[in-house]
Amino acid sequence: MSTYRDREDAGNQLADRLTALTGQSDVIVLGLVRGGVPVARVVAERLGAPLDILVVRKLGMPWAPEVAFGALGPGGVRVLNDLVAARLDADTIADVQRREQAELDRREARYRAGRPPLDLTGRTAVIVDDGLATGATARAAVEVARQLGAHRVIVAVPVGAQEAYEMLAAEADQVVCAQKPPEFGAVSAYYDDFHEVSDDEVTDALAAVG
Repeated sequence: MSTYRDREDAGNQLADRLTALTGQSDVIVLGLVRGGVPVARVVAERLGAPLDILVVRKLGMPWAPEVAFGALGPGGVRVLNDLVAARLDADTIADVQRREQAELDRREARYRAGRPPLDLTGRTAVIVDDGLATGATARAAVEVARQLGAHRVIVAVPVGAQEAYEMLAAEADQVVCAQKPPEFGAVSAYYDDFHEVSDDEVTDALAAVG
């Protein structure tokens, strides 16, 4: 299984699989903050589509943060997994939600300065991340995009676990995953350069494509 030089390289190879969307006026490319944004920038440029960000915060179980009982999105959107959330009392849910809402608000304020609220009404939303491990964040992003009015939701990633791909295929209208290694480890294993994306990189990408 080949690796990508960096997120820009990954974005170019991913865009090769999305050429059918080129020139479609309803398409908007959404980078998942933060790692998905540099990939999404390249995809948006190649498709001639606008770029925006989607800030999604998982609501994780206090003793196992990687297990999500829900997610928060912009505009007050909240998605709950009732089966998992039922294991928590109302105060615990409120504590986790308050903490994640504060981080979501911080990121929205940082990245959306001067930009209108995200409105996906009638749009084809192409949600881009740098990879799928569990797929939990991308799954939450699909639900958030639908609640924000998206007519069609496509998830596009350079690499992902087969199990996460199959889960998302049942949720999104389409999932484009350039590589699905049989023995998936961490997303970082498929990049030569997988540095942590900074706030400045996100704002620079948005300024470049807009």
